[in-house]
Amino acid sequence: MDVRIEASWKQQLQQQFEQPWWDSLAAFVKEEYAAGPCFPAGKNIFRAFDLTPFDQVKVVILGQDPYHTPGAAMGLCFSIPDGTRPQPSLRNIIKELASDVGVQRTHTDLTDWAEQGVFLLNSVLTVRSGEAGSHAGKGWEKLTDSAIARLSAEREGVVFILWGSYAIAKRALIDAGKHLILTAPHPSPLSAHRGFFDSKPFSQANAYLQANGQAPIVWA
Repeated sequence: MDVRIEASWKQQLQQQFEQPWWDSLAAFVKEEYAAGPCFPAGKNIFRAFDLTPFDQVKVVILGQDPYHTPGAAMGLCFSIPDGTRPQPSLRNIIKELASDVGVQRTHTDLTDWAEQGVFLLNSVLTVRSGEAGSHAGKGWEKLTDSAIARLSAEREGVVFILWGSYAIAKRALIDAGKHLILTAPHPSPLSAHRGFFDSKPFSQANAYLQANGQAPIVWA
């Protein structure tokens, strides 16, 4: 099956696209989108990959699955279109950004981060409207785990930011000797006060990038 995804990622993930489970997942997703509203829009399912080619990834921020409310999901974890009411987790991310590096960010669309090398990856890339987690366990995790593992194996000096127990479990896929892994509770209001606030992921990421001869991310 021909998969429309950015060329460098297609090369890295080609073996996954040739597996029987991929055909099953693709059929499931096609049926779901035909049956009713699903997010993000079909053209944005691989947007994180398309905006941040494999060899340009500097930072990985891992989410779980897309927002399941209309108008929010855009193919980048935690990001929502400007002019849309920020989701609670994103509001807390913006608060921590201000506290950490003094940036008063007004844009909720994080496309500028992705274009600088921040791979905004959800573990599950699609969701049925109004039903969080509805496309989990169908195969997306195999693809996104492979993406993380390929970055770990083939690249050096990447910052992996893992928020919450779900994301932190992916630490097993990452070589901590080659990369920086930053963990903290999830930015959700249910857990942010248990250590997400004042975890300083943005300044730590930039310090590591600069120490390894890379340009820092402009978070503003």
